[in-house]
Amino acid sequence: MKKHYTILLLFSFFQILGIWSQEVQIFTVEDFDLKGRVESCLVSADYGKELFEFNKDGVLTKTVTQYNDNDQDITYYKYNNGELVEKRMESYKNNVLDESTSMANFYEVDTIPNRKVIEKIVSYDKQFLEQEQYYYDDEGKLVRIISSNGDGVDETTFEYSEIKNEHTVSTFTNGILQKSVRTSTKKGPNDTQKVVLTKEYIDGEPNTALEEVFNSMGNLVTSEDFLYDMVEKEFVSQKKRFYHYTDGFLSKVVKKTINTESADKYIFQFDSHDPSNWVKQIVAPSNTYITRTIKYYEEEAPKEETTN
Repeated sequence: MKKHYTILLLFSFFQILGIWSQEVQIFTVEDFDLKGRVESCLVSADYGKELFEFNKDGVLTKTVTQYNDNDQDITYYKYNNGELVEKRMESYKNNVLDESTSMANFYEVDTIPNRKVIEKIVSYDKQFLEQEQYYYDDEGKLVRIISSNGDGVDETTFEYSEIKNEHTVSTFTNGILQKSVRTSTKKGPNDTQKVVLTKEYIDGEPNTALEEVFNSMGNLVTSEDFLYDMVEKEFVSQKKRFYHYTDGFLSKVVKKTINTESADKYIFQFDSHDPSNWVKQIVAPSNTYITRTIKYYEEEAPKEETTN
């Protein structure tokens, strides 16, 4: 199944992970729009570089974010029996390890009676930063996070609801609504589409919203930004984007507001590996680019059958 490739913004991976985790996640080659037995992928653009390394099972083991010649962040991931047990983020300034901003995350997993994960975060200079306790229900859904640090203790809870073809996850912090994500389906022009509506709240009051529509291939076809109008008591559209594809790959994004319309065209170049991955992305008319240098593990020769 092909999926829409949301442009990989350099350095955004750490925003995805979050220094203070919302949920323990294990990333694989598929999360970076990569296919095959990828060993490493070096992403280069006119604003920097980022390296991702994977084990033979396709699981992320290391990232290097290069800000300039002297500053970089290196993150290592350690696993045991398919579980993330340790994550270390080392920050280098002027090529010297900064122990105050470098940190280690340690994970303890308990599955009896229901899954529970304890994450402890400490700096390299041995300062306790934060502890997260993740609680899951008997269906494996995350239902509660208890966060404790020097500022106190916070509780994040997740509520799940099903109404007809709509599935909603609501996130509360200390009892105050922070976010809701509603997933539903609707009939599109040619197939059944998935609609994901994410609403963000501030102190329990609606603030912004994002609606994304995906086709049956998993490609994002439209996305629309909304801002809540406190006077009219409703979400008002700010910008809508239309995504076009050629042979399953993004070819054009049309952006519309009330007063403006513009379009970006995407050009991809691919390597000769089987399966193939893109190695250069060019966006016109800005002529910005991203290149990817990809290394693959050697294919293992099939074992010869022996007869007695």
